Amino acid sequence: MNSSSCIGISAMKPCCSILISCRNSSIFGLPFPKCNHSIVNNLSKSQSRLNDFRQFHSFSNKIFGVKSIIESNRMAFCGSDSNWGQSRVLTGCRVDRGSRKCFRVIANVASDIRNYSTSVEANVSDKSFENLFIQGGLSVKPLIIERVERNPDVVKEKKEEIPGVEVNISNVNKDNLTDLSGTKVLNRERAVSDIEKEAWKLLRSTVVNYCGNPVGTIAANDPADKQPVNYDQVFIRDFVPSALAFLLNGEGEIVKNFLLHTLQLQSWEKTVDCHSPGQGLMPASFKVRTVPLDGRDGESEDVLDPDFGESAIGRVAPVDSGLWWIILLRAFGKITGDYSLQERVDVQTGIRLILNLCLTDGFDMFPTLLVTDGSCMIDRRMGIHGHPLEIQALFYSALRCSREMLTVNDATKNLVAAINNRLSALSFHIREYYWVDMKKINEIYRYKTEEYSTDAINKFNIYPDQIPSWLVDWIPETGGYLIGNLQPAHMDFRFFMLGNLWAIISSLGTPEQNEDILNLIEDKWDDLVAHMPLKICFPALEHEEWRIITGSDPKNTPWSYHNGGSWPTLLWQFTLACIKMRRPELARKAVDLAEKRLGTDQWPEYYDTRTGRFIGKQSRLFQTWTIAGFLASKMLLKNPEMASLLFWEEDYELLENCVCALGKTGRKKCSRFAARSQIVV
Repeated sequence: MNSSSCIGISAMKPCCSILISCRNSSIFGLPFPKCNHSIVNNLSKSQSRLNDFRQFHSFSNKIFGVKSIIESNRMAFCGSDSNWGQSRVLTGCRVDRGSRKCFRVIANVASDIRNYSTSVEANVSDKSFENLFIQGGLSVKPLIIERVERNPDVVKEKKEEIPGVEVNISNVNKDNLTDLSGTKVLNRERAVSDIEKEAWKLLRSTVVNYCGNPVGTIAANDPADKQPVNYDQVFIRDFVPSALAFLLNGEGEIVKNFLLHTLQLQSWEKTVDCHSPGQGLMPASFKVRTVPLDGRDGESEDVLDPDFGESAIGRVAPVDSGLWWIILLRAFGKITGDYSLQERVDVQTGIRLILNLCLTDGFDMFPTLLVTDGSCMIDRRMGIHGHPLEIQALFYSALRCSREMLTVNDATKNLVAAINNRLSALSFHIREYYWVDMKKINEIYRYKTEEYSTDAINKFNIYPDQIPSWLVDWIPETGGYLIGNLQPAHMDFRFFMLGNLWAIISSLGTPEQNEDILNLIEDKWDDLVAHMPLKICFPALEHEEWRIITGSDPKNTPWSYHNGGSWPTLLWQFTLACIKMRRPELARKAVDLAEKRLGTDQWPEYYDTRTGRFIGKQSRLFQTWTIAGFLASKMLLKNPEMASLLFWEEDYELLENCVCALGKTGRKKCSRFAARSQIVV
C-alpha cells in the first residue's frame, strides 16, 4: 500500500487545542465536526480547494516536536503511511493574541490495527478503511480542551431571539440557533403557551458547552440544589427527549455535536477491580470540567469525563446507552434530512461496535439480551435482572435503526444477516412468550409442569401459582400487555410502561397487541395515569416483597421513584405511541393533565403515591427530561406528521423469514431443526 495523504475541510469553528489518547477511540480519536463526507476525501478535489485560501502560518509544536502548517480558514490535514502504525491529524486556524480562536493538533499517535469483528463477522476477510480504528496505549488520558480566555475588549454578541420562544443566549452558543446550512433558524409559526415559553427557557438554561459549542443538557438544573450529585452531568438516556425537542424546533447542531462527542468516548479505558467492559460500550453520562492550566495564567482547559458505570449506584454498565445512541442517530437523519452524518466512517464504525457487543455469541439460549439489575432507566435493584422488556424493546428498535443506516458491503453483509436473524427471532419470542391477556392467563392457569420434551407447551416451566392475586382482578376482559421479564420458572407479571410503549413504537408487538396495550392503559387509567402520567411500573413492590427484591432500598419505597412512581418524561413516548395507533386524543388527555401541574410544581423528576398526587420525596426539581418530554409531546401533537419519522410500521418481511410464526407445527419444526442445522458435520 502506497503512502497517501488526505485533506478535509472542517466547517466547525475550532476554538481549542485538543489532545486525545484513548484505547478504543474512534477513527483518529476525534471525528471532524460538521464534516458531511468521509474523512478520506478525493485528494484532487481537496487540493483544488487550496486555491481559495491565501494566508498560511507555520509554528513549531513544542508538545509533539513537529512542524505544522496551519491555515486561517480551518483546514484539516491527515497523512498515513503503508503500515498505519502512526497517524497525524492537524487541524487549525489563525491564533490571535487575546482571542478564543485556537487550533487542534493530534499527532504521532502510536497505534495497533485491530480487527474488532465478533462472531457475526468471523468469516469476513475485511481490511477496508472502515474496519480500522486507532488503539492507544494503556495509559489513557482524558480528552483535554485548551481554552484561551476571551479578550474582554471583544464586542459582545448581540442577543437574538426565536419568535415565540424566549432564548437564554448566555447558556446557548448562538451557533446552536442555526440550521445545518448555516442559516438562522426561524421557529415554526405556531401558538406557544406561557408554560411552553417557560419550558424552553429552562431547557436552554441546561445546555452544556464544550469548546464553545453545545454538546448536551445536564440532567437537572435546580438552583436551590446544593448537592447535585451526578445530576450536573449529560446522560445519553436523559438527553434523548431534549434532542428530540431541539430537532423538532429546527435546531440540529446540538444533537449532531452530542452524537459525535459521545462517539469519541465509546469504549474509553474504564475499569472496576482491574476489569474493563466490552468494546463498543457507550457511557451512561459525561461531564465537562473546566480547570485552570498550571503555570499558564489566564488559561484553562475543558475535560470530558465519561462515566461507564464505575461511579454509578451498584457499578452497573449502562446497557441502554448504546441503544439510545443508535435510535437518536436515526432520528437526527429522519428529521433534519441530513444522512451524511450516519454515513461517516467513524459513525459507521461506532454502530458496528455497539452491534458486535450486543450480538456476540454467549451462553444464553434466548434471542433476548441478558442483563443485570440497574442496567437501564431503572438503575437500581428492582428485580429486573435477566431479560427485562425495556432492554428488549430498545434492542429491537436499535436493530431496526441499524438495518436502515448500515452501509451494506462485503465488510457488513454478515452483520446485516445477523441483524435480520435476530430481529426475526426476537419479535417472535416477545410476541409469543411475553404477551398476556385474559386468554393467555387462563392458559397459564392450566399449565402442566415438568415437561421435558421438545413438544412442551410450557416451555419455560412456569408454575401456575406464580399468577399473582392482583393480576386476576386487574386484567381487563379486552386488552393486554407485555410482561416485564421472562426466565426459567419465572414470569414477572408487572406492567412496565417504557417497554410496552417502545414495543408499540417499534412494532415489536403485533398490530393487535399494540392496540390492546393502549386499550389496557385507557381502561386502567386511574392506576397508570391518575393525577400525573405515567407510572413507570405497576404495581409497586410492598412489604416483605419490597424488602427481599429491592434489598430494603429507602429510595424505591412503595409507590415512589422506580417502584411505582409517576414519571412525566414518559409523556413523549406515550404521545408517539398514541399518534402511531391513531389515538392522539389519549395522548392529549395525558399532556393536558401534566400541563396543569408541572409548571406549578417546578418540573419534578417524578411523583409519589399510588395516584401520583405528591412530588417525589427525593425528586429533583427543574428536571431536564421532564421539561423536554413535555415540549416534545406538545410539538408532536401539533405536528403529528413528524411523529411518522420516528416510529416503525410492521415489517412483513421479518414475518416471512420467521418459520416459527407459521403455526404450532411450524414452531415444533423450527425448534427441533434450527439447532441441528448449525452443527458442522
